[in-house]
Amino acid sequence: MIDKRYAYNWLLDVIDASQQAGQAILDIYHSDDFGVTIKQDDSPLTRADLAAHASLCESLQLIDPDIPVLSEESAHISFDERRRWPCYWLVDPLDGTKEFIKRNGEFTVNIALIENNRPVLGVVHVPVTNTTYAAACGVGALKDGQPIHIRTPATTPPVVVGSRSHASEALHDYLQRLGPHQITPMGSSLKLCRVAEGLADIYPRLGPTSEWDTAAAHCVLEQAGGQVLTREGQPLRYGHKDSLLNPHFFACGDPGIDWIHPEKARAQLAHNQQCDEDTI
Repeated sequence: MIDKRYAYNWLLDVIDASQQAGQAILDIYHSDDFGVTIKQDDSPLTRADLAAHASLCESLQLIDPDIPVLSEESAHISFDERRRWPCYWLVDPLDGTKEFIKRNGEFTVNIALIENNRPVLGVVHVPVTNTTYAAACGVGALKDGQPIHIRTPATTPPVVVGSRSHASEALHDYLQRLGPHQITPMGSSLKLCRVAEGLADIYPRLGPTSEWDTAAAHCVLEQAGGQVLTREGQPLRYGHKDSLLNPHFFACGDPGIDWIHPEKARAQLAHNQQCDEDTI
């Protein structure tokens, strides 16, 4: 188990690992051959995914050889084996492969340390901008070494971040019920990071994601004062079931707003705005 006294030093080591993987990605990003293939689930795989995976496995083994690594590129490990792990690294070597192929820069390296079904350390590195979000229990949330925090109170109208590549009818319905809002489309785990740094209020994910997509940024958001909740209002958990798919969830900023129920959120935002106007 990670000792909070050493959490910051661990975080520095993981940041370094993420940046090394990011450089391996950039070497291919700036080449003419991505080596794109299609996996069994119809998602793309590139040479950059594999290079980043190899880099991270090597780096994380150096940090602690006794902690196993579960990566998108090693998802074949059975639940019977995984359930016996007291802690493990949960990694997406290249989150946002579609954005990588589009060359829009909105892809990340995600590394989380999972203990007791929750992320206790997380790093999200953005190779193209050389930006790094990092967090750990006992340390807080950082962006390039500077503390970040969610925005409170939420703005009116709220700023919503949504998937650039995976819009859904359920999201459209949610936004209609939420009422007036601003929406920013974005790829990869950057959506949770935007909420963590106070640039957005809510990321409703009403479509499929995998645990490695969210764990690192979940830690960043949680340590920045936010929450990642299921439709039932429970914290999103990791490694407690056979499937590696997440349920639908809400990455929330201002905890004073009931983001899970959009009509309630709409009323609370309107009430807060009225209170602000009455004090002017």
